[in-house]
Amino acid sequence: MTPREALVVLNLLPDIGPITVRRLLDRFGDAPTILRTSAHELQQVNHIGPVLAATISGWQGTINVTEELERAQRAGCRILIQSDDEYPPLLREIHDPPIVLYIKGALADATRHSVAMVGSRQTTLYGRETARRLAADLARTGLTVVSGGARGIDTAAHEGALAAGGRTVAVLGTGIDVIYPVENTALFDRIAQTGAVITQFPFGRHGDKQSFPIRNRIVAGMTQATVVVEANLTSGALITANLAADYGRQVFAVPGRVDSPRSSGCHQLIKDGAALCENVDDILAGLGEFFPRTTTAHSGAAAPAPNLDPTETCILAALEPGEMAPDQIIRQTGLPAAKVAVALLSLEMKRLVRQLPGKIFERYTASTPPAAARNR
Repeated sequence: MTPREALVVLNLLPDIGPITVRRLLDRFGDAPTILRTSAHELQQVNHIGPVLAATISGWQGTINVTEELERAQRAGCRILIQSDDEYPPLLREIHDPPIVLYIKGALADATRHSVAMVGSRQTTLYGRETARRLAADLARTGLTVVSGGARGIDTAAHEGALAAGGRTVAVLGTGIDVIYPVENTALFDRIAQTGAVITQFPFGRHGDKQSFPIRNRIVAGMTQATVVVEANLTSGALITANLAADYGRQVFAVPGRVDSPRSSGCHQLIKDGAALCENVDDILAGLGEFFPRTTTAHSGAAAPAPNLDPTETCILAALEPGEMAPDQIIRQTGLPAAKVAVALLSLEMKRLVRQLPGKIFERYTASTPPAAARNR
């Protein structure tokens, strides 16, 4: 039995989670060895009692791993383990990363720069429209939008990212063959075409009060920040936000009407220290540390010039005469709006362009005077 197959078996067994598996791996070295170990030896590991030890040692009487792998193949999905390159790197950093991930689509670099967007299932038009707009704006900058595939804000976030031609990842609280909510069947198919649908749960697992909070930790754990768009005080989105804070990730909350219970959770998050989010610029400013920045050399040697792609070179040339708005740059260069947005963000991070009030852009050099000085 391969390590991957053995980890699939452990994931299929009841009452065994990532922390238990980590304890067993620390003791026995690899997953196949765990499955070959006697119940008596298993009980020597902390928190492994006789019932759990019997479950593990007697796995062959309850688990058909070949059938699970065949179901995955028929469903067109793959099963990742933590050692796989495609396994989200940030997710490995949490204290209880999933043993395995079932995936439809591709994660390849999709989560290198990613933001979670979550909220209530019961929403207002304001909440849904705000989620769509923010997700679309994030997608246009090249960020991946991650959400939980639920009704309401989650669905709006996925739809916004797709409408902008971007990538989005849906994390399910069910097995990958159990579509919930059923009306999102077509949406999940669209997500898998350009992004990914993922879950830690095996085939046939239906959602319940335990599975959705477990799902939330993946949403928070695989992303650099979590944005809560609309949530009341009992919303599961607050669980995701609190998990993100525990993982040391940034938390943003969108304010709503002060008399709307559906925004009370967001307002509480802001009171507790979450960053207030009005637009995508607030999120990008908070994520600046995750993007490569060109440092200026203070010695006599010149700083190396950053690498530019053809789109960035074209935009820099267009900005040579002076300040321009994005729509002017689009007309001047003939480039698509999405490409211009991504390139402008990249040029800002490389300290070659800076944004002025009113969403006006200019080329930046060390000798460029501040905008306030020029406007005196």
